[in-house]
Amino acid sequence: MTMAAPAGQIARISGVTHAYGKVLALDNVSFDLPSGRMTGLIGPDGAGKSTLLGLIAGARKLQIGTVQVLDGSMANAGHRRAVCTRIAYMPQGLGKNLYQEISVAENLAFFGRLFGLAAAEREMRIRQLAGATGLLPFLDRPAGKLSGGMKQKLGLCCALIHDPDLLILDEPTTGVDPLSRRQFWTLIADLRRERPAMSIIVSTAYMDEAGHCDWLVAMDHGKILASGTADELRQATGEQDLESVFVALQPGQKSKQERFVIPPRKPSGEEPVIVAKGLTCRFGKFTAVDRVSFTIEKGEIFGFLGSNGCGKTTTMKMLTGLLAPTEGEAEVCGSPVDAKDLSIRRRVGFMTQSFSLYGELTVRQNLLLHARLFHLSKANAADRSEKLIKDVGLTDYADADANSLPLGVRQRLSLAVAIVHDPELLILDEPTSGVDPQARDEFWRLLVDLSRSRNVTIFVSTHFMNEAMRCDRISLMHAGRVLVCDAPENVIASKNGADLEEAFIAYIEEAEGSRSAPAAQEAPSLVRQEARATSPARPRFMPLRRLFAYTQCEMLSLMRDPVRLAFAFLGSFIIMLIFGFGLSNDVTNLTYAAFDHDNTPESRAYLGSFSSSQYFTERSPIQDVQAMEDRLKSNEIELAIEIPPNFGRMVKRGSDWQVSAWIDGANTTRAATIEGYVQQAHDLFSEQRSREASTPSTSDPTTTLQVRYRYNPTAESIYSIGPSLPAMLMMMFLAILMAVSVAREKEIGTITNFYATPTTRLEFLIGKQVPYLGVGMINFVILTATVLFLFGVPLKGNGMVLALGALLYTAAATGYGLFISTLTRSQVTAVFAGAVLSMLPTMQFSGMMQPVSTLEGGARLMGRLWPTTYYTHMSVGAFTKGLGLGDMMTDLLALALFPPAFLMLSVILLKKQEK
Repeated sequence: MTMAAPAGQIARISGVTHAYGKVLALDNVSFDLPSGRMTGLIGPDGAGKSTLLGLIAGARKLQIGTVQVLDGSMANAGHRRAVCTRIAYMPQGLGKNLYQEISVAENLAFFGRLFGLAAAEREMRIRQLAGATGLLPFLDRPAGKLSGGMKQKLGLCCALIHDPDLLILDEPTTGVDPLSRRQFWTLIADLRRERPAMSIIVSTAYMDEAGHCDWLVAMDHGKILASGTADELRQATGEQDLESVFVALQPGQKSKQERFVIPPRKPSGEEPVIVAKGLTCRFGKFTAVDRVSFTIEKGEIFGFLGSNGCGKTTTMKMLTGLLAPTEGEAEVCGSPVDAKDLSIRRRVGFMTQSFSLYGELTVRQNLLLHARLFHLSKANAADRSEKLIKDVGLTDYADADANSLPLGVRQRLSLAVAIVHDPELLILDEPTSGVDPQARDEFWRLLVDLSRSRNVTIFVSTHFMNEAMRCDRISLMHAGRVLVCDAPENVIASKNGADLEEAFIAYIEEAEGSRSAPAAQEAPSLVRQEARATSPARPRFMPLRRLFAYTQCEMLSLMRDPVRLAFAFLGSFIIMLIFGFGLSNDVTNLTYAAFDHDNTPESRAYLGSFSSSQYFTERSPIQDVQAMEDRLKSNEIELAIEIPPNFGRMVKRGSDWQVSAWIDGANTTRAATIEGYVQQAHDLFSEQRSREASTPSTSDPTTTLQVRYRYNPTAESIYSIGPSLPAMLMMMFLAILMAVSVAREKEIGTITNFYATPTTRLEFLIGKQVPYLGVGMINFVILTATVLFLFGVPLKGNGMVLALGALLYTAAATGYGLFISTLTRSQVTAVFAGAVLSMLPTMQFSGMMQPVSTLEGGARLMGRLWPTTYYTHMSVGAFTKGLGLGDMMTDLLALALFPPAFLMLSVILLKKQEK
């Protein structure tokens, strides 16, 4: 059922089909979106709303069909690039397009630079938008420390910074409290009043919000069920309430929605299941929960309401033993809360606000795993899992990976996991956030059945007022304190409100000591005050502005993330110390013991060659063969020298004489070195006895060969290992940091800012790379100073040339990290891939184990194509051989080829749209 759209379209979708593997997200979708209107997309989770909005925004790659937006095809890269400055896209999720470490003002400035706003205009827009949204006092606060509602306001400001013609909002108020939602929609209303020509497309799970839209599009299972105005859809279905309209539009549904009736709770004479007395939790100087007290009866559905960031989740964690209270007491099921008491844990089911199950496991595997963790037998675990799959509506998803599930289905799986062990108490933290109305009703039918039929106590937090009305009692919390605790009807009556949302807002405003938000006409304008040109002049140096926008954002994020910062500057230094002091080719402190059967001056002279050597450490003499065997086995000694009887007599006579050297061969490399040392000591003793026994007139002329090392006279391995370690560590750490930097954007969702803005691949990659060039050079200084001053290896060559080589090498290592990032989607994968793919070639093919010239075939080719080969030669040569510019020019030229090669490869592999 499709009504004719008003004249003029902002977008036209024709025959669009989109699939993720075997899952069909959109199935031959066709409709028009009217221009200058606010269009609402409504539908259950997994209906395809987010996919459709991503295609309209140009952030997602079109598979089948056509998407025309602003008079051009979004399949055309040139058109996307031309119109993306006229489109704003706010993805689903609280602050999903924001960088959490940087401040409100810095986030706004970042988006302003991406869209080419000059400094003065950028500052003016930040002031206008922050003033209109109430964010002006919080410009210096990190985005990650904002409440959910404030994050969504900031996300909207970032989307509006360039004054777009088309605003796309994907469930912008999911997880936001009622007051913040009302403020958000007031901002949208102000925006529409100031910019009546702007087109807005919004998807929402709140039917009351859908009522704000001029045009509605109902979706289910990737298809369009109906489109038209709210009144047209009401008339077509015969329903007045939009939730009932939505249900009636779905195939197979009755025209009238069955009313959800909750049976009354029977009074319980048992002791309360939860008792909280003065619960307080502080994080440093910040008080998250302040003297909270309440009780929850057995079988009761207790609703926990409050503004974003008011302390609801912290309170729930204290009640489950996941967080120790600073002050106060809590009892659950008659026992004090103790994180170490597993018996209480088995009686409680906890569903967290965020999805916390194993994404790589299927629905069935997650249920079986958690059933076994709660000690259900194998047979019972299988039966319980199958029953829950049916009861919670997961039959169609039983064998799907958890990561591939739509948001609402994930929430159902989380509930099933929470009750898999049949708990007495169920604690649910915003379980239906982002879930469509029908799925919420099904979810609550299950909760009501658990409460009324099985007497399970349910403690649930929610932002949906219709859900709060289904609770037996509710508690309203704000700024860490409980404001009221009573039945929903009594809470409404206490403020003479028309409904619970009015009462909620009245309590919050009273607690804040302020009135409602100022009238729209008194607020600063959300749009630019100057006249808008139809084709605004493009600012100069746009590529550099966008590039440096990412550079500044990455640098600020890195400097404010203590984990990444420590890894960037201390990680390589610590590993350098470990390798420098722990990795050595020098074989010293060799433990030996003598088994002297002769005990003559000659035998003692022979043993003196070992006791006076710097390489050997003497242990107590050996008394018998068994003792020698035992001491070799226990690693007490590595060498036993057995001198036979009559050794001294045979030496005096000049007869052939022999000794036995017993060497521990468990470590073959060390054993071979010991053998060489023993042979050398043996030869020295033989030569000495020969000289003493011969006269000058009768002795034969002898030739003595004396070995001298040209570049390392003492032959100490630190002089070769020390200068080569920076090459290995810089490659590994810089590749990991760079790969994680890009993978992090993909994982947390800010990569959408790259997809939906004019930023090119080259601008994005170089912008991300530049800060790590500085990190690399700082690491070069730290590691070089360590080799010089801590390891005592002098720099004999040209330090400036070595620094130039380090800069080229840093660019190559970070470029390699960019290449790795194009192959990974998570930070964990990026860390492992960066470590393995950088260390293996470095250790095997760069000359650290053996010279590249001695390698053959593919190994030699790999050595020639690996940048560490050339920088290692430069570093070792500069320290030990005194190489200068002329000697290292070939290495410099070779290193200069790697950064552009890796960068171009990354540009080719990096996708500008999500699949």
